[in-house]
Amino acid sequence: MSNLVIISPLLVHLLFSILLMFSWQNLKWQKILTIVGNSIALIASIATFILVYDQGTQTVQSGNWEAPFGITFVGDMLAVTLVLLTCISGFAVAIFSVVSVIKARLRFGFFSVYHFLLMGLIGAFLTGDIFNLYVWFEIIIISSFVLISLGGEKNQLEGAVKYFTLNFLASMIFLTALGVLYGLTGTLNMADLSQKIVLIENQALVEVCAVLFLVGFGIKSAVFPLYFWLPASYHTPPSAVSAIFAGLLTKVGVYALIRVFTLIFVGDLFLEVLLLSIAILSIFSGGIGALIQNNIRKVFSYLIICHIGFMIGGLGLFTTVAIAGTIFYLIHDIIVKTNLFLLSGLIYRLSSTNSLRKLGGLYDQYPKISFLLAIPLFSLVGIPPLSGFWPKISLLLEGFEQENYWFVGAVIFGSFITLVVVAKVWAEAFWKEPKPVTKGKRFVDFSKLRQIQKVQLIFPIAFLSIVSLYIGFGAEHIQLLSERIANELMDNQQYIDAVFKTRADAR
Repeated sequence: MSNLVIISPLLVHLLFSILLMFSWQNLKWQKILTIVGNSIALIASIATFILVYDQGTQTVQSGNWEAPFGITFVGDMLAVTLVLLTCISGFAVAIFSVVSVIKARLRFGFFSVYHFLLMGLIGAFLTGDIFNLYVWFEIIIISSFVLISLGGEKNQLEGAVKYFTLNFLASMIFLTALGVLYGLTGTLNMADLSQKIVLIENQALVEVCAVLFLVGFGIKSAVFPLYFWLPASYHTPPSAVSAIFAGLLTKVGVYALIRVFTLIFVGDLFLEVLLLSIAILSIFSGGIGALIQNNIRKVFSYLIICHIGFMIGGLGLFTTVAIAGTIFYLIHDIIVKTNLFLLSGLIYRLSSTNSLRKLGGLYDQYPKISFLLAIPLFSLVGIPPLSGFWPKISLLLEGFEQENYWFVGAVIFGSFITLVVVAKVWAEAFWKEPKPVTKGKRFVDFSKLRQIQKVQLIFPIAFLSIVSLYIGFGAEHIQLLSERIANELMDNQQYIDAVFKTRADAR
């Protein structure tokens, strides 16, 4: 029964997605239900994390079918950590969306689809079957496509088409890779694949299959040169939608790369070199892209690409220290990127524009809010002792240890570009003299909002900022967690033993 705790956050989001369908036109109840649902899911994810932290990897075999024949859910430390981060981000974005998303969008089932998206993300992190990873990816794509196009504005639809087209292509490549993999091994259970893939005589075909997975997951992760859909689409939907996309949608691709290349396709020198090359190019292209943008949300979109390169590079180095740095950076990045897009939404509410040329004077008008907004911005840069600083140490040290100076140079370049970009955003939006801006018709002046609405806009940013500060100032705890996850990933026998525990006990 305790194992069912593992899938409880998934079941909570499924339940509330259904409940919200029955209150389709009652916006007041929808807002209450989504906050309650995300609160319960957050509590469930904390319980799941504590269970796995104390007792080790837990599994659920659906329908009591033994692995590798049934649908398996696996809660190892990596999976439950990402589930917890998903629920933290989902809780913050839900509160923000209650007041920031206009009623016309809410009436088309925004909150129900939102819970469905979070359910898909959690399912992707917990699944122990690579075909079901594909199924969860499709749930994510469908629900995210609805959220990105909800409202039907021209720029939204244009962004949604680009988003869906590239992700649909990624799914087709993923499905092709699944077919090849099943033809080679006769199984799609990831623990079973880990044991059988090394027995295949035609390792060249295995390598081709691995490259197909790299391309499919690479598109979803927005790595070079497959990233163009991201900055073309993430700035178009409401900021609440962009926030959950920025924090989690690309990270589920990174998670899939980490899982597949530490469990199934392990120890391939060509793939490690390829991953490092992609990482370096992603850092450079994302950094340069952010530097030349004027729209604050496009700036943050390109920084997503830049910082994905840090994580992919750590995977490419493929040592315990580098993987620990990747996991630490992944934890930091999910929280900070979610917060940055909420920040952009609040800036839009304050100034009715996201153009850096038109912004200005926010510090003079809102000094307390500006101080709050500085936390995610400076955390993104990695100013010591904030959260973005610590994982770079592991990545840089291991880069020097492996004598991979190209990657070391790329990390330094990406960090410097991030500093320049954040300084530009701060100078343009907060310190510069304001310019007259025509107020958008859909938005009211911030000072005219009711107190509860102000709280709902500011609390999520403050909540995620506190989490970021904990990651930075409590770095020793996050480092220990990251090292534990890295050790589990590098010694995948623990994962395999947990999946096949039921079968072993029966014997």
